Amino acid sequence: MGAKTEETATVVIIDDDEAVREALEGLLDSVGLDAKCFASVQQYVDQRPAIDVGCMVLDVRLPGRSGLDFQAELARSGNSLPVIFISGHADVAMSVRAMKAGAFEFLTKPVHHQELLDAIQLALSHHRERREQERRLVVHRARFETLTAREREVAQMVVAGQRNKQIAGDLGLSEATVKLHRGQAMRKMEVDSVVDLVRILDRLMPQDAKPS
Repeated sequence: MGAKTEETATVVIIDDDEAVREALEGLLDSVGLDAKCFASVQQYVDQRPAIDVGCMVLDVRLPGRSGLDFQAELARSGNSLPVIFISGHADVAMSVRAMKAGAFEFLTKPVHHQELLDAIQLALSHHRERREQERRLVVHRARFETLTAREREVAQMVVAGQRNKQIAGDLGLSEATVKLHRGQAMRKMEVDSVVDLVRILDRLMPQDAKPS
């Protein structure tokens, strides 16, 4: 039996076949992955366990809400959780619909264990990376909030590709003052190069830093 770690996110399995649920839970447990099983979407929604969900393994056809309908609900709510579909009744149209809606993978039953494990590991890795990106974005936004209005203005103009001399002319400042504001912005954003400043502000600007 694999050793579980505190960092291991939980794999939620929703399948109305009890034998499938037990088999998948045993498979994941054997490689050290935590799994929580549910017989329907409604059962999962009703219980809503307090766990860190890393990905979902959904049967396409379920009693009540189907796996495809639940995936659509997650997407509409802005939930980017990786979803792996498994189905014993899949057709091309169904799989295309799922993938176009953002499914991480679509596998047909009987599912090959290694294929499913590979898909789950990739999905969990994707989940961890996205969560880390979101964490970094929060940190960068908090740093951006410490900039003065002038430092933000100069930083945004740097991101737009303007040189110090051009920025100075547009703002009616000396080049030395522009350099000072740019340096202060970089120090507060904790970046060592203009390239890093551009990369970070490009991620923030669509939401709150892009000049009108």
